[in-house]
Parts: sequence; C-alpha cells; structure tokens
Amino acid sequence: MSEPRDVQSEQNETLDPQTEAQAVDAEQVEVVEGEAVEGEVVDETAEKIASLEKALAAAEAKVTEQQDSVLRARAEADNARRRADGEVEKARKFALERFAGELLPVIDNLERGLQMADTENEAIKPMVEGVEMTLKSFVSTIEKFGMAPIDPQGEAFNPELHQAMSMQESADFAPNTVMAVMQKGYELNGRLLRPAMVMVSRAPSDGVDTQA
Repeated sequence: MSEPRDVQSEQNETLDPQTEAQAVDAEQVEVVEGEAVEGEVVDETAEKIASLEKALAAAEAKVTEQQDSVLRARAEADNARRRADGEVEKARKFALERFAGELLPVIDNLERGLQMADTENEAIKPMVEGVEMTLKSFVSTIEKFGMAPIDPQGEAFNPELHQAMSMQESADFAPNTVMAVMQKGYELNGRLLRPAMVMVSRAPSDGVDTQA
C-alpha cells in the first residue's frame, strides 16, 4: 500500500518544475500585457494633454485677437468722438463769423463819430459821452463771444494780420513798423475776421521795404 503512494509522490514532484515554469511564463505574460496596457494609457494621456494644450493655445489666441479688436474699436470710437467734439466746437466758435462781420461797420462808424466830434463843445458833450458808452458796451458784448480788436499801432508789420494801405519814409520809426492804423482789424476766437488797415514806415534812404 505504501509503494503506490511513493510513486504518486514522485510523479507530483516530477510535475512541479513544469508547473512552476508555466506559472512563471504566465506571470511574465501578465507583466508584459500590463506594461502594454500602461503604455497605451500613457500614450492616450499624452495625446489628450497635447490636444488640450493645443485647444488652450487656440483659445488664448482667440482671446488676444478679440482683445485687440476691442481696443481698436475703442480707439476708433474715441477718435470719432474727438473729431465730432472738434467739429461741434469749431461750429460753435465760428457760427457767428458772418454775423460778427456785419457788426464791424457799426463799430467803425461809432469810432469815426467820436474821432470827428468836437469834445470841447459843451452842447454835444452829453451826446459824445453817450456814444462812448454805447461803443464801450458794444465792444464788451462782442468780446464775450470771442471777438478781439487788432490795433497794431507802433508794432512790426505782420502781413498775416495787417493790410498795408501805404508806406511812408520815417526817421522816427524803424522800417516795416505800423505808423498809423486807418482801420482796426478783428479776430474771432483767434481766427482773422478782418485785417487791420495800416500805414507802414520805410527807411528814408532805402527803397520800399515790404519785408515783415
């Protein structure tokens, strides 16, 4: 009865190395398969990361482009508003230009009247004072709207603001100096409305000097 058990035991001992080899092979296969699965997972993860990074870069570029568009649109709107404000301001400043030009002869006549009046005559003295007050009030009113007189007596001749009606030799004035103002000029908010009509000096021994 003991011999069969020994044979069976020997057979079991003989089979153990094969079983062990098969077990080792199975484990190696499982390791290789596990590494392959892990490699596939890593590759898929890398692809997803690359795809997400690409999408993020595209989104950032889109945001930057939209920000640039917003800044350009804002700059264009600011420029348009400034241009509109400038046009409105210009229209406001010079809307009265024609009307102001029509008022200048009135001022001229009042000034001529005062120049010709006999201030020593007591009979017309109240009238002269009334004209002086009227002229002063009139000039004060137009100055509130940006009008300013050009009265260059004794100043250097400026062809941009003065109109030379005549030239005269003078030893008392430097050449090209305004000796007399025949008619005042006027500006409206810095813009020439009418040049001053003047007499300009020249050196006695030289020819006509028209340089400013």
